[in-house]
This record gives sequence, structure tokens and C-alpha cells, in this order.
Amino acid sequence: MARRAPARDIAENDLARSGGYREGRGAGEAGPRKRGDANVGQTDFSIAIVGAGIGGLAAAALLLKEGFRVTVYEQAAGFARVGAGIQQSPNVMKVHRGLGIEKHLREISFAPRTSLNRDGLTGETTNEFPLGEDAVKRYGAPFLAMHRADLHSALAGLVPQDRIRLGRKLAAIDQNGGRVSLAFTDGERVEADAVIGADGVHSLIRDYTSGPEQPRFTGRIAYRTTYPASLLRGVDPGLSRTKWWGPDRHIVIYFTTAKRDEVYFVTSTPEKADWITRESWSTRGDLGELREAFSAFHPDVRAVLAAAPEVHKWGIFERDPLPAWTKGRVTLLGDACHPMTPYMASGAAMALEDAVSLARCARGVDRDGIEAALKLYEATRKPRTSAVQAGSSANTWMRNATDPDWLYGYDAWTAPLGAPDPGKA
Repeated sequence: MARRAPARDIAENDLARSGGYREGRGAGEAGPRKRGDANVGQTDFSIAIVGAGIGGLAAAALLLKEGFRVTVYEQAAGFARVGAGIQQSPNVMKVHRGLGIEKHLREISFAPRTSLNRDGLTGETTNEFPLGEDAVKRYGAPFLAMHRADLHSALAGLVPQDRIRLGRKLAAIDQNGGRVSLAFTDGERVEADAVIGADGVHSLIRDYTSGPEQPRFTGRIAYRTTYPASLLRGVDPGLSRTKWWGPDRHIVIYFTTAKRDEVYFVTSTPEKADWITRESWSTRGDLGELREAFSAFHPDVRAVLAAAPEVHKWGIFERDPLPAWTKGRVTLLGDACHPMTPYMASGAAMALEDAVSLARCARGVDRDGIEAALKLYEATRKPRTSAVQAGSSANTWMRNATDPDWLYGYDAWTAPLGAPDPGKA
């Protein structure tokens, strides 16, 4: 079948800025069956995305651009500004370039000069990797740090409001023939030609595609918060993204804005195995306990903790890579299929790369080709996300001399589709 031109469901000035996204299927790459006429946009092919997080919104924007009729279902009643920073390495900044939001993110975000790793007790530098302009020269894109809500807002701006349905908590999923049905707790039922589960670490869709699976508590919790830098007394976080390493705990500190007027920290500390949480980012933490946990750390760390007006905590869980992400016309994306510990700061980056690969694999497919497209997407992404899961679990990333080229140098827009060739590994 001939290809058809993608429909313009998203404002051209959003996705076309910085050149828009690029055609990614290389010459000679095998792909699923195509749909439509090259000159006619087709919008009756429906895709439901469950979850309006970072990965779900990116997937929605890109699939809308491809001409699919996309609806996003989100269980939350609204988007809250949770106090969390996020790092966006060069590989994912290339995703933002294609989405058309790189310029905006550069304007509002902190661009650390280096990835600085220091001994938590003595302050001695164990590794310092150049970022800033060095990262741009080496990888073709910057390394930025920002508030998670600012990134989410930028992505939400790419998806028309009427394509996002809030307050829709999924209760059940099933597929029969060529349609997938979704039932929500409010009684609403919808059908779609395909479903993308971007519903996070407690994904109901993952249970459907892969069977119920319980996470393993790592015995560690994370404290995190953002607060005005004006509250700091006697300490300057500096121009780096700094990770302070202790024998059994660590803390990462950086600014989240270009003005350097907001500071963020996130920790990892041991915790009793009977401490239970559903990996929530909204559980209030005890500042006294946090400060005591780092009482032996360098004075700069203690000063940052002393200035914090509040803190939240969540349990750090991990899961093994899933044997499969896809079942018929249903597949997974982001934390739903490859949740990982935060120690490489790459969970959101992997979800955003997923979105690009998914859109490339789905480009132009008809209803008969969607299952093959979803399998191609899974085959493309599983090896890389599994490697990042393993690296994150080890929690040694950048502590000492590290070559991050395999992570930062990746470009989801041009990476070959399909499983890697073992002969070229």
C-alpha cells in the first residue's frame, strides 16, 4: 500500500520548529504493512493512550502528527506541580528537538557545566565529566536540568486539550478481533484500534499483556524536594550537577532553572524492608530523619538539607525486564514496561525515546499492520531499555571514570528499527 501524508493534528509551529522530527526509517528497513493514499490524511484509525505522564504525552503528540486519532486517558483529575527535578541528557534533548520544544527548555532550564561526583564525607572529587558546550560538541545536544512540571507542561502543550480525558481510571481491558475495549471506574467504556499502556509502575495494562508482577523493594527510600535558592545560607550548589556518594547512601543536588533560583535534591538511603509505599511521590517525609541520615556528610550537603522547608519520600522498587511488552494490538511504554531505579536519571529519557520509536514504527500502518508495528517497536526498544535498567540497578553510574557515549550519543530519530544485529554488536 502507498503511504499517505501525516495529518496536521498538532500546530505546525509546535512540532515543525527546529526542523520538526525527521524521517527515521532507513533504506531497506523492513516494516509493517502501510495504509492510506500518499495525498490523503486518514484519521479514523484510533489509538487510546492510558496515562498522561511524560511518555504518554510525547507519544500522543507524535502519533497525532502521524495522522492517528489519539485520545489520552489519565486517572488524575488534574496535573499538579510536584516538587521534583529531572535531568535531560543529550540523547533525550534530541527527542525534544524533534518535538519542537528544545528551544523553550533551553531558555528555562539549568545547564550544568559538569557532572560532578564527590565523596560524601570528604568532598573529594571522584569523577567530573564535562557537560555544557562540551556535551553539545560531543553529542550534538545539551544536558539540561529542570523542574519536572515544566517539562510536563511543555509536552502537554503539544496535545490539544480535547484529546486528553482527565479523571479516567482504568478498570479493565480486553480485545476481541480488531478492537480493544477499555472500561473505566466511572462506568465509561471506549474502544480503539490499538492501545498504548503508559500508565506507570503500577500499570494495569502491563498485568494484561504480561501477567501480574510484583515489584521488589530495594530496601532503600528516596527523599526529594525543590525549594527557593534564596533559602540557602552559607552554601552555593555551584554550576555542576553534583552527586555526593557515601558508603551506603547518596544525594544529588542541582538547580532546576536558568536563573538558578530554585534548587533540587534527591537522595537514596537504606530503609527497613517492611517499609511499604506504592512508589508515591507525594508521601511527606520527616526532615529530622533525613538530616540525621546525612549528619556525617560534607558541610555543603548538610547546609542544603538544613535549608529545606519540607521533603517528600518514596520507596525505590525494581523489576526485572519483562519477557514481552505487546499482546495483539496492545503495547506498553515507559515505566509500564521498563521501570528502573533512578540512579542513571534515565527513566523519563527512555519513555521519550520509546515515544519516538513507536511513532516511527507506526508510521503509515493500516489496521492489518498495527500488530507487526507494535512488535517492531518492542524489538527496537527492549535491548536498550534493559541495559539501562541493569545499569541503573547497579548504582555506579559516573561515580568514577565513565564513558557515557552509548547512552548520551543515541538518537531515537535515526536509530535502526528492529532488534540489533548480533554480528554488528
